[in-house]
Amino acid sequence: MYVSALLASLLALGVVPVVLLSAAGVPAWPVVGCWVLLCAALAGVDVALAADPRAAVITRRVPARARLGERVVASVAVRNSGTRTLRGLLRDAWQPTAGAPERRERIHVPAGERRRVEIPLVPRRRGELESTMVILRSRGPLGIAGRQARHDVRGALRVLPAFTSRKHLPSRLARLRELDGNTSIQVRGQGTEFDSLREYVRGDDVRSIDWRATARAGTTMLRTWRPERDRHVVILIDTGRTAAARVGDSTRLDASLEAALLLAALAARAGDHVHLLMHDRVTRARVTGVDGAALLPALTDAMAPVHARLVDTDWASAFAAIRTVTTRPSLIVVLTAQDSAESARSFLGAFPDAGRATTVLVGSVTDDGIAELARRRDSRRDVYLAAAAERTLRDAEVIADAVRRAGGEAIAADPEQLPPRIADRYLELKAAGRL
Repeated sequence: MYVSALLASLLALGVVPVVLLSAAGVPAWPVVGCWVLLCAALAGVDVALAADPRAAVITRRVPARARLGERVVASVAVRNSGTRTLRGLLRDAWQPTAGAPERRERIHVPAGERRRVEIPLVPRRRGELESTMVILRSRGPLGIAGRQARHDVRGALRVLPAFTSRKHLPSRLARLRELDGNTSIQVRGQGTEFDSLREYVRGDDVRSIDWRATARAGTTMLRTWRPERDRHVVILIDTGRTAAARVGDSTRLDASLEAALLLAALAARAGDHVHLLMHDRVTRARVTGVDGAALLPALTDAMAPVHARLVDTDWASAFAAIRTVTTRPSLIVVLTAQDSAESARSFLGAFPDAGRATTVLVGSVTDDGIAELARRRDSRRDVYLAAAAERTLRDAEVIADAVRRAGGEAIAADPEQLPPRIADRYLELKAAGRL
C-alpha cells in the first residue's frame, strides 16, 4: 500500500482540536490518539476499496530502434481484469538517458477494459536502453491511500548514432555523379577502367589513342576511362581510451562514427565494398560482406552498443584484423586520436605498409579549444596553458609527419569538419584513379 499527502494534511488538521481542548483545560492526548486512529481507519478503508493493481495485465509497445536525439513514442497498455475501476498513476521506469518524462501518467481503466498510455522518449545516449518494470498505483475513493504493484515487463530500445553528417551527403553524391556517371575521364590514372571510345579532338592525350579502333573506323579514335568499381574500403575505428575524450558536446568516438557513416554511404553509392572494424584490445564490432541498401542499417546497428574502453589499443592486433577482412588492394581509413608521442609509438610501430595499390588515411578529431588556448596571453595562468597547448599541437604535428613518412596520409579536423574532409579525400582518390 501507499499513503498520499492528503493523509498528512488530515493528521495536521488534528492540531486544531488539540489546541482548543488544551486551552479549555481538557487533556489533549486522548484526542490525539482518537484522531490518529480515525485517520488510520480511513486509510484502511481507502486501501480496501481501491482496485487491486496486481490484477492488471501490462503489455508494451516499444520501437526497436531510434536515432540519438530523435523523439520516439513508446506505449504501455493496461488491461483491468479486476471487478473495480482502476484509478491511479502509472510510472514507466526508463533509465534517465532515455529522456522519458519525469511525471507520472494518470490512468482510469474501468473493469474489463483496456487503456493505452503513450510515453515520449528522446534518447541522449547510444546503445541499449531498457525499462525493466512498470509501477502501478491504484487510488482509493477518498484519495488518502491506495495500493501499489510492480509489474516486471521489459522494454528495450536500441539507440543508433545520430548520423548528423548525412547533410553533407547530397553535395558529395553530386560530385560522384559528375565523376562516375555522366562524364568520362580523358586521362587514364592508375587503376581506372575502360569506359568508351570517341573521336580524337586536338589537345587530347595521344597516349589514349586506340590504334585498332582507328584502323577500323578510318578516323582517330580515343579511349576514355572511368574510376573503377568494386574496390574495397576498410574503416578501422579506435575504441580505446583516447576515443573517450570529450570534444565539444560529444566524444571522439562519436565523431569517428559520423565520419565512418558518411564515407560508407558515399562508397556504397560508388559501387565499392565497405568493411568496418571497431577495435581496442579485441574487435568490438565487425561488418563485412554487406553491400547496397543493407549496408548503413548494418553499420549503425553494429556501432550502437559500442563505447570507448579505458584501455590502450593493441594496434598490432588491430591491423592484423584488417588482413582478415580483405587481402586485396584497398583504401584503409583509420579513425583514431594520436596526439601524444609516447602513446603513438605502438601505433606507428604497427603501421601497415602503404603500397602502390593501398592507401592509408588516418583521420583524427581535434579540439578547437586547444588552438584557442595556445593564442591566449592575458595572464600568467593563460601563459602556462598556452605552453601546454602549443606542446600538444606540436606533438600532433610530429605524429602526422611520421604517418606521412610511413606512406600514409593524415587528416585532422574538428568533429564537424572531419567527416566531409575524409569524404572529399575519397573522391579525390577516385578522380585520380588511385582507388
